[in-house]
Amino acid sequence: MNITSKTTVVITGGASGMGLATVEWFAQKGAKIAILDSNIALAQEVASRVGAIAFECDVRDAYSVEQAIAQAREAHGSARIGVSCAGICPASRIVGKTGPMPLEDFKRVIDINLVGTFNVMRLLSADMIPLDPVTESGERGVIINTASVAAYEGQIGQTAYSASKGGVISMALPAARELAQFGIRVNTIAPGIMGTPMVTAMPQAVQDSLAASVPFPKRLGHPEEFARLVGHIVENEMINAEVIRLDGAIRMAPR
Repeated sequence: MNITSKTTVVITGGASGMGLATVEWFAQKGAKIAILDSNIALAQEVASRVGAIAFECDVRDAYSVEQAIAQAREAHGSARIGVSCAGICPASRIVGKTGPMPLEDFKRVIDINLVGTFNVMRLLSADMIPLDPVTESGERGVIINTASVAAYEGQIGQTAYSASKGGVISMALPAARELAQFGIRVNTIAPGIMGTPMVTAMPQAVQDSLAASVPFPKRLGHPEEFARLVGHIVENEMINAEVIRLDGAIRMAPR
């Protein structure tokens, strides 16, 4: 799909990290961008800077996402591209010093990372289906979800996070198969250790240790590299139902 000034993009979690980098990448391409984020103040600040629009959104809540997408549609038209970057990455052992992990903590991670991703995907794809195709092949839209290498090699304390991202990965193929008849592609990116605010806020020694664990290049991934991969997936019509690792060949060993 070619990205033009008429292309509408909806990005969840677009106020920071990889979502922010993706917003900036599409802004450089001249696309019409709607940022959906729970931090509306930060989202509006970003939107003002890059010429986007921003709506407060809780991806776990059906009504919240419905309203945000409806507002984006009213302002920019139905989205052709949807990128889900909203998510959390807490660490908690199954049984810690204070006892078993509270079940609500596990559910919260699943609700935001997995249920939230599905919630956005179901509503955006419903909006894309009635649209006219934009390519000779009949393409109507592209949906890109965000997983993690933790889905494959989760560390101690990442049971909930790994489960949520494993679910996102498992959705890629059946969702792509189901939406193929409508000309909608579904792909997933599984980043490794990225230089997002959560990581760059760590002590430098910790960041250096994380970077040293990456085979090549021996550094943290740049959010801009995630954004460029999103762009390539959008523009390359043959990429469908894929889960692409963006990790510098890292394979996380147990810790």
